[in-house]
Amino acid sequence: MTIINIQTEIKEIPLKSPFITALRRVENVEFVRVTLTCDNGDKGIGEAPATKAITGEGIEEILESIESVKGALNFLAPSSALEILLAIKNIGSSAKAALDMALHMLIAHSQDILMLPYLGAKESLTLQTDITISLNDASVMLDEAKKAVENGMNILKIKLGSDIKHAIEVTQNIAKAFPDAKLIIDANQAWSVEDTLHYIDALRGVRIELIEQPVVAKDLQGLKRIADYSDIPILADEAVFTLEDAKKVIQGKCADMINIKLMKCGGVTKAIEILEYCRANHVKCMLGSMLEGPYSINIALHLAMAYCDVIKYIDLDSPLLYKEPSAELEFVFDGCEISLKANFTDVPQPTAGLDADESNAIQIRANV
Repeated sequence: MTIINIQTEIKEIPLKSPFITALRRVENVEFVRVTLTCDNGDKGIGEAPATKAITGEGIEEILESIESVKGALNFLAPSSALEILLAIKNIGSSAKAALDMALHMLIAHSQDILMLPYLGAKESLTLQTDITISLNDASVMLDEAKKAVENGMNILKIKLGSDIKHAIEVTQNIAKAFPDAKLIIDANQAWSVEDTLHYIDALRGVRIELIEQPVVAKDLQGLKRIADYSDIPILADEAVFTLEDAKKVIQGKCADMINIKLMKCGGVTKAIEILEYCRANHVKCMLGSMLEGPYSINIALHLAMAYCDVIKYIDLDSPLLYKEPSAELEFVFDGCEISLKANFTDVPQPTAGLDADESNAIQIRANV
């Protein structure tokens, strides 16, 4: 089983309404889909969204990165191609993530096993995701929160900007209107340390689940100062791309939790490395996403089920923001609840007598 073709295409999914944060405004999910085809007809699919404000990669950069490594991956077994990919340093994390997830899909196919048990899940679970309330006027955000709650969403991820007075007003309004909702506050690096401490003081007594990346990613000392001060858990997002970043934040006690995203860390393999480190160090995580296509959301949800003991929060709400439902999703979204479409009963397990390539693939996962 060897890869004989690597193709890319640009895809767009319209959103119900614009997605607005302190870093960007978008009206469509725009991403590159890469399809790896093997000589036996098996296909692996991966996706990488354009998130230049976060990973530095737009559509052109992703396409160029994938094009630059085609020659290194073609005509190899998927497990060998994965080893080569992991050793390549000069491509963007999102492009690497798309190729990585496609290769894992092919390796699972070669073992005749579905992605869920391949990643280590023992059973299919019902998960809960948050839903994003985009940055906007306070009245608009309150209306959006009302719609979300009416649609069965009780975990609200509230995007806030640099105006700390507005941030306090929005949080107070939504908390008062929906006292049973869980509020995740995401400033996307928009605040100073002083603004963050002021926000925390102003919201004392208000139920907030956590505050995500209040200060710029490089300011770990500022983040630590906030974490030491705050009774609200602090989550590091843009400060953590790699396993090395995660170790620095966790060992330095700069945050209470970290947000792992496939597009930041470079795919499934690297996400598992970080998750295993967090499991060993008893650190809880959020499994997050950018605005992503259905295949990358699928694999992230399989990963969430496999690491349900480590992942406390799930931010995989892109399908809820699509203007139209996607038939390519392997999961059903019902309010905040997510469940696998297919029956998990009698899922095939890895077979004995694997060939060398398949054995290598298992070893790759065992070593992370």
